[in-house]
Amino acid sequence: MSPLEEQVKENVFVTTVEAMVNWARKSSIWPLTFGLACCAIEMMATVGARADLSRFGAEVFRASPRQADLMIVSGRLSRKMAPAVRAIYDQMAEPKWVIAMGSCASTGNVFNNYAVVQGVDQIIPVDIYLPGCPPRPEALISAILQIHEQIRQDRPLRR
Repeated sequence: MSPLEEQVKENVFVTTVEAMVNWARKSSIWPLTFGLACCAIEMMATVGARADLSRFGAEVFRASPRQADLMIVSGRLSRKMAPAVRAIYDQMAEPKWVIAMGSCASTGNVFNNYAVVQGVDQIIPVDIYLPGCPPRPEALISAILQIHEQIRQDRPLRR
């Protein structure tokens, strides 16, 4: 092998546009602050120094749906709040992902009554269900890493 070929082999990186777009997306997830109940305390703990969510590219929780691409619904969803959740989801730009954090957001849990929606997936599509009451920050980080894997496998140019 010639010296030029060796330099090219060592210094040239070849990839696809889709792989680069997905790498950028997964490396800069912007979660939407949407704490409805007690699970929100654990969601807030995830960005603290101990769990340090910023290691995974989700540094700042956004308060505006137009700046976010990941909605984390944490806690029980009341029927009165359901239209607001749907409106906020609709305001988010594509592509967007949703995590149902906790048993209440996933299934309604012990709140099996007329006032609580029995799972956020009845209102908006959910990508990851995170069980627990409340789930630990490590579990939320694991769910975000699963979102990273979904993003990595996505084909944005072939939609």
